[in-house]
Amino acid sequence: MAQRLYPVLTPQVIARRVAELGGDISREYAGKDVLVVGVLKGSFMFVADLVRALTIPAQIDFVRLSSYGAKDVPGEIAFTQDLELSPEGKHILVVEDIVDTGHSMERLLKSLHGRGALSVKLCALIDKEERRAANVIVDFFGFRLAKGFVVGYGLDFAEDYRCLPGVFELSQKRSPQS
Repeated sequence: MAQRLYPVLTPQVIARRVAELGGDISREYAGKDVLVVGVLKGSFMFVADLVRALTIPAQIDFVRLSSYGAKDVPGEIAFTQDLELSPEGKHILVVEDIVDTGHSMERLLKSLHGRGALSVKLCALIDKEERRAANVIVDFFGFRLAKGFVVGYGLDFAEDYRCLPGVFELSQKRSPQS
């Protein structure tokens, strides 16, 4: 089967929206002690562009999560890389590439609240409610997508496609048989 990429979001559209989000987030957190927490690996491009769009000071750290469960069934969420900075007494902005089922974000947000954060909000490049199963609110989102499997701008399929500057729907088309 051949994989095909269909453009969903151009680099220019993403850049405009990230600039708008930077303004919204800067206004929301003006005068507050903010810790931006990027969720690796998928958010790395989004985090880099977003923090450059902020007009407020912010600390930056990263977490990496793994889910140990059956395919499409949420399992135990483990931190394979935890924060180096303490969330205690800070306003936390978690930055994720895409929120789909919401299970891992639900567990991460609860964990950060339990570690003494003053507030915890979620920012996602893509808020995809198609398969949302957890009660997760995306406070700041770049784009809402109804469905489709997307790659690029940090989002991957089997570690491929992360470096694409835009977002594309990945579709598997059957090759014609001879």
